[in-house]
Amino acid sequence: MRRFFTLLFIIISPAVFAQKFKDLAMTPPMGWNSWNKFACDGISEKAIRDVADAMASSGMKEAGYQYIVIDDCWQVGRDNLGNIMADDNKFPSGIKALADYIHSKGLKFGIYSCAGRLTCAGRPGSRGYEYQDARTYAKWGVDYLKLDWCNSDGQTTKEAYTLMRDALYKAGRPIVFSICEWGNSKPWYWATDVGHLWRTTGDIENQWGKVKAVEGKVWGGSVVAILDMQAGLEKFAGPGHWNDPDMLEVGNGGLSIEEERAHFSLWCMIAAPLVAGNDLSKMTKSTIEILTNKDVIAVDQDTLGKQGYKILDGVDFEIYLKPLSDGDTAICLFNRSSKTMNVDVDWAKYKIANNFKITDLWAHKAAGTTAANFKANIASHDVKMLRLSKR
Repeated sequence: MRRFFTLLFIIISPAVFAQKFKDLAMTPPMGWNSWNKFACDGISEKAIRDVADAMASSGMKEAGYQYIVIDDCWQVGRDNLGNIMADDNKFPSGIKALADYIHSKGLKFGIYSCAGRLTCAGRPGSRGYEYQDARTYAKWGVDYLKLDWCNSDGQTTKEAYTLMRDALYKAGRPIVFSICEWGNSKPWYWATDVGHLWRTTGDIENQWGKVKAVEGKVWGGSVVAILDMQAGLEKFAGPGHWNDPDMLEVGNGGLSIEEERAHFSLWCMIAAPLVAGNDLSKMTKSTIEILTNKDVIAVDQDTLGKQGYKILDGVDFEIYLKPLSDGDTAICLFNRSSKTMNVDVDWAKYKIANNFKITDLWAHKAAGTTAANFKANIASHDVKMLRLSKR
């Protein structure tokens, strides 16, 4: 009899049924996160409301951006019941009211925590409070959770993130789950059934090419360094589970317009989550034009869910290819060099048929067909992004 009850408990135990929420993030999530621009000191209820207002009015919402995510430093402690508490000085109306405001704009709300005892900024983490925090987030109306990996001594990534996945599932509110352990444990091998996206590198920085290393290992640190770290990961991405090369630095002033255009184009080619990190309430016209280019975004959001990859891996010149639905193909010609480059692409060399018409996605105009070589001048650190469509 005892063995029967033990078996019955195992069968009906909630953990057995726990899973990540399905039918979420079927294309890479699009939104905004506070960290790149506001970090710890700059976030506030007013700043987040202003960003939500701007997302709703600037054309970003119409372009597909949905999530407004508060990163670290919104939390200050726990009450006597262990419930996580927001900073009353920064968020006087409370997180639930802020989530309601964001929802009233037709947008979705995201929040940050950490799998460790403390967050990366030393605020209370979720270790030991996973189920309690998940219930709180569900009650507040959270739609997206980013879970970091600081102060996690003694924990293992797969078990820690699976625990929070189970807690979110039991809380009952569909929440996109973003795993942020910086690619250290190669989450692409284990996280498909745990999270909807997982970081593949360390944090991005507001600069183009400098490589950052931690303990002798490449960490990331720049647009190009992080891009290079995505090679070979394309086979792990797909609807509901995405490689995440970190947020966008478009509009933060550290990149030239050409570099911003390349950054955005290449993130779309590799099916990256498009998470803006600038102050949306103070965007220039060029920033808006880059972030809201619907033709380029359509490549990222293509329902086939394929991550692009390099078909030419040169020192100064690279070609990325991304298969699209309906038999279309996206091509990105990337000039990595410090000088303007004249390119002459023979499509047959890359086994691309001669029956495609070409659209230049930044010029928004036809650019010939694949029956002839494609010739163009590409500025330093810039791209030509093309869509090949069957005629």
